Formats: sequence, structure tokens, C-alpha cells
Amino acid sequence: MIRKIHTIKLLSGMVFLLLMLQSCEEQKQISSIDPVNWQSRQVKISQQDSLTSGETYLSIYSEIYSQTEHITHDLTATISMRNTSRRDTIYVEKAEYYATDGKLIRTYFDAPIYIAPLETIEIVIDETDRSGGTGANFIFDWKADLAATEPVFDAVMISTSGQQGLSFTTQGIRTK
Repeated sequence: MIRKIHTIKLLSGMVFLLLMLQSCEEQKQISSIDPVNWQSRQVKISQQDSLTSGETYLSIYSEIYSQTEHITHDLTATISMRNTSRRDTIYVEKAEYYATDGKLIRTYFDAPIYIAPLETIEIVIDETDRSGGTGANFIFDWKADLAATEPVFDAVMISTSGQQGLSFTTQGIRTK
């Protein structure tokens, strides 16, 4: 009987230690907050430059409904900012990420950044980052030379589980 009590105490102590170790694990950080060193891409745009301005809206899905409106499936989103010009640099002044309810989640940069000819810069929204919800979106403010092609903003959402995969794309639309 004493041996059983001792074994139970030992086991409960091990369970307690295991739970303590799990609770001390470092919280996983969301990598989508700073995947690129935005400061290294910052530029100062001269007021003398004859640039056209634009704003582009891009829908994003951090999660989608599955089976019913009460079950969702988390997704990883890759947001691409693309310069389709062979010779002109474009500038993105701001990239803002909004939740389904229209509230601002985060601004990725507030100072203009450059995108070189034919370059693509990406923002990745982690599968574990559910802050955007089922109706998240981005607003991009940008500038380009009058003769340059407009930047392209698109996204690929993907999730894989076991042997099944789900993926789809969205494309930005110019709003002004």
C-alpha cells in the first residue's frame, strides 16, 4: 500500500513537472510582422518627380469557412507586390492590413519603399495568424512614373493537411 502511494506521488510530481515545462515554452512569434527589413528598402521621393499615385485593394483570407459557418480552416497567405516594368522603379508608400471588421491590424511600413524593375516583394501571413479572419484585406498606396506600368498586388492562400491541400488566389483592384 505504501509503495502504491509513493508511486502515485512520484507520477503526479512528474506530471506537474511536465506541465510546468510546457507552460515555460516560448510563445511562437508571428513571422508575418517583419519578414523583410523594410528600412533597407526605404527611399525619399522628390516632389519634383512626376509620379502618378494610386491605391490598390487586395482581399486576403486568414481563414475560410469549412462545412458550416461555425467551422473555419486556417490558411497561410502570401501577398506579392510586383513591379511589372522592365525599366522603371515603383514605390509603395504604405501597406495596411485590415481585419474582417475593417479595423486596422498593422501597417507594415509608413515610409516609401522601392520595388526594382521586375522585382517582387512578399508579405507572408502565417497560418497561425488568425487576426484577419475570413474577410481580411490590404490597402496599398503607391507611386510610379507616368509612363510606367502599374504595380500588381496579388495573394495566394494555401493550407495543407495530411494528403489534402487547398489553395486559391486573389488579385488587387485599383480603387483610385
